[in-house]
Amino acid sequence: MSAPERDPAVSGPVDVVVVGGCGHVGLPLALVLADRGVRVTAFDLDRAQVARVAEGQMPFRERGAEAVLGRVLAAGRLTVTADPTAVSGAEHVVVVVGTPIDEHLNPQTMALPRAIDALAPHLRDGQLVVLRSTVYPGVTALVERRLCELGLRVDVAFCPERIAEGRAIEELGSLPQIVAARTPRAQERAAALFRRLTGSIVALEPEEAELAKLFTNTWRYIKFATANQLYMIANDFGLDYERIRAAIAADYPRAADLPSAGLTAGPCLFKDTMQLAAFNNNQFALGHASMLVNEGLPLYIVARLERRFDLALATVGILGMAFKAESDDTRSSLSYKLRRILQFKARAVLCCDPYVSSDPSLVPQAEVLARSDVLVIGAPHEAYRELATDRPVVDITGLLGRGVRV
Repeated sequence: MSAPERDPAVSGPVDVVVVGGCGHVGLPLALVLADRGVRVTAFDLDRAQVARVAEGQMPFRERGAEAVLGRVLAAGRLTVTADPTAVSGAEHVVVVVGTPIDEHLNPQTMALPRAIDALAPHLRDGQLVVLRSTVYPGVTALVERRLCELGLRVDVAFCPERIAEGRAIEELGSLPQIVAARTPRAQERAAALFRRLTGSIVALEPEEAELAKLFTNTWRYIKFATANQLYMIANDFGLDYERIRAAIAADYPRAADLPSAGLTAGPCLFKDTMQLAAFNNNQFALGHASMLVNEGLPLYIVARLERRFDLALATVGILGMAFKAESDDTRSSLSYKLRRILQFKARAVLCCDPYVSSDPSLVPQAEVLARSDVLVIGAPHEAYRELATDRPVVDITGLLGRGVRV
């Protein structure tokens, strides 16, 4: 793809730089802002991702994003770079970096402050720095202090993302935006930026907003754990959880949000539940119980399979390795935990996914269907709904409306 011809109407300084601008959170934000007329630079250290985006290729699945990417590149409203000096040219600097937990389930609270330290040489007085990552409570205040110690006179706001991966382009323009800042000026500047996306702004104090984001993801994690626990109870008594769930939700709004069972994973829900637990000195029985249920579901599936099949003589196929349906994102996917357990228990394990191209160990679906003695739905992709196979299928999500009960 040749370099896009710039629109003279959008020449001049860049309005927004999105740091981490080629990732699952940063890139959709950059695209939607650019599509709303903002001049945006997506800055990312991953040069391979930068090259792909600059050529008009989305580096991951995101509904509707590729058309927007082509449009904003052609209009000259989006620039993509791995050069950190781009940060100094923007009025607004939106920082989106990963905030993981470590192998001991402790929050890595310094991930964002370290990113700010790396950016500091390129920041300048008068900018608005927007923290968009999910953070451990108190990190916003720590960043404010750090910037002040570095002698930078910038405004700081915390405006957490709340999009569902795969629906970001739609949701960025439809969901209310939480905007939190310490000063009226920073609050007004951040609100003005996010009004480019939506007229619905929810104002909070920074510490309230930090908890609001953690509460949001923790609530979803607990809901999924409830569904998974109820599934196991029904299944242990030979009953169909999906039939029961459908019955109680039929024209009964107080049960309408009870989810299907499934492998609850991904880069956010578990991590943020553990961040909230750590913030409360690990006094979070409900969160820890949810972790035991959700993280224990692969073990439960294998234990039930062992009752029905001689796994030592069986080849097991896993259909769907992404962490959720219609995604190509395998981060923290419990399908891989299921695979590791089965590799110890079964004769062989074969895995496939119609969207995941980053894992060379996956094999074609036709081979999985032909060689497996039993199949397990990992990620309930719509492509599996009309699955044609005579093999027994374990489908805890209820996608198929049939499937063997383990």
